[in-house]
Amino acid sequence: MSSSRPYSSRPYLARALYQWLLDNDLTPYIVVDAEQPGVEVPRQFVQNGQIVLNLSPGAVRDLFIESEALGFSARFGGVPMQVMVPTSALVAIYARENGVGMVFGHEPVLAPAETSEQAPGLASVDSEVDAGEEGDAPQAEAPPRKGKPSLRVIK
Repeated sequence: MSSSRPYSSRPYLARALYQWLLDNDLTPYIVVDAEQPGVEVPRQFVQNGQIVLNLSPGAVRDLFIESEALGFSARFGGVPMQVMVPTSALVAIYARENGVGMVFGHEPVLAPAETSEQAPGLASVDSEVDAGEEGDAPQAEAPPRKGKPSLRVIK
C-alpha cells in the first residue's frame, strides 16, 4: 500500500457485489446519501435525502467504481447527466428483483499506520506477588470435588 492510511473496504465490496449481481442476471441498484458533499445526482429525484439509482449496463454508460468515488453517465427524464458519488456517500447496493445485497455502515476513521519509532514495546514483569498487598493476593480456589460426575437435564 503506497498510502500511509488504509483504504476503505467499501469500493472493493461494491465492485464485487456489482459483478456478482450481474453474473446472476440481477439488476444492481444503489442507495446514495445525496446530502453528503461531492454528490452529483439529479436533485429532483432525491427523497428523504437519498436517491436510488439503477446501475445495470443498459441504464448507465462509462461506469467506474474507484477508491474515492463511483460515477457514470445516464439519462434522467431524457436529459443526459454525469453522476458522481463519493464512496462515503454509498449507502447500499442490492438487487432490484430480490433485495439481496449489502448496506454499508459508517466506517471508522482509520488512523495512519504507526512508524516503527512509535510502535509499542515490551517490558518485563516481576513474577513474584507480594501477599501483603490487598487485592494482589491470588484467590483461593475451591478444592476439586471427589466422586462420580453427574449431569442434570433442566427444562
